[in-house]
This record gives sequence, C-alpha cells and structure tokens, in this order.
Amino acid sequence: MAQEAEHVLMDETGMRRALTRIAHEILERNKGFENCMLIGVRTRGIYLARRIAERIMEIENVPVPIGEIDVTRYRDDRSGRFERAVNSSDAEAAGMDIHNKKLILFDDVLFTGRTVRAAMDALMDLGRPQMIQLAVLVDRGHRELPIRPDYVGKNIPTSRLESIEVLLNEVDGTDQVVITQHRRQNG
Repeated sequence: MAQEAEHVLMDETGMRRALTRIAHEILERNKGFENCMLIGVRTRGIYLARRIAERIMEIENVPVPIGEIDVTRYRDDRSGRFERAVNSSDAEAAGMDIHNKKLILFDDVLFTGRTVRAAMDALMDLGRPQMIQLAVLVDRGHRELPIRPDYVGKNIPTSRLESIEVLLNEVDGTDQVVITQHRRQNG
C-alpha cells in the first residue's frame, strides 16, 4: 500500500515571478520579439504561453503571436502514433504559419523529454521554423532524451518516487506547483 505526502513548492506569487523572469529572458536572448512566436503544449503549456504573452505585451508593447499544439498523436508511448500522417494538426487547421520563425515552445513540466520531442515532431510537420527554443515552468530532471530547456522557471530535482503537478487557475482553480512523495508502506 502506498502513502503520499504533498508539499507546495511554488505558490501564485512564485509562479508569477518565474514567468516574468522568463519573459525578460526571452526578450533579452531574442533581442526583442520580432519574428518570434509562442507555442503552448496543450493543456497547461498554452496557458503559460498566454501569461508570458501578456508580460511581453506589457514590457515591449508589441503583438505576440501564440499557437497551440496537441502532441497526443506524436507520443511514442501511446498507441495510434502513426495516425498522424492522416490527421491534420490542430495548429495546421488553425492556419498557424511557423515557417522561418523563432518558436518558443512552452510546457509546464520537463521530465523525460518525450513530450518535447513529440511537440518538435508535430511542429516540423507544420513547416520549417528558424529555431525552436524551450521554456518550462519546472525542470524536474530524469531526461531520457538529450533535451535541455532554454528557459526554466524553477529546477526541482526529484526522485522517481516523486511527482510534480502544476496547477493553473484556468484549469484547476488555483496557481501552485505541488510535489507528491509516493512512499511504499512496509508490511
């Protein structure tokens, strides 16, 4: 039988500060926001991308194009992966033009890197971006693929017995990052 212990690692204020810092880092690295586009990985990545877009608008007063990508069909750990050649991406259906743009891909938690790889596969099916940068709210380690984020809200080294959950107001009614320790009970 497993017991669980939960601990809040970031509250609303901590998340807001991390996202504001990421927005400034994006602007600094890209020397503004010209020819850039934010891409949120569904579900929580899109909300984080929208929050970053708001901050960039406040700082630079420039339009911030945002796209959304669903990587479900591109996951290598789910069945139905090869249906993607027949189905069009939601982003493609929405007319998202990524050709020759600097894309900043957003996700909530970076763990093994498989979601990011799936997102890059999906984006490459839509066109040829100039570059893809990666932004995550939480990097928890345990990479299985050679993927490293360009922008990180918080590094949280974890064990395999822990899980990280990002809760967002838009989806969950609250803003916080929670770590859960899963323990096995002796007996």
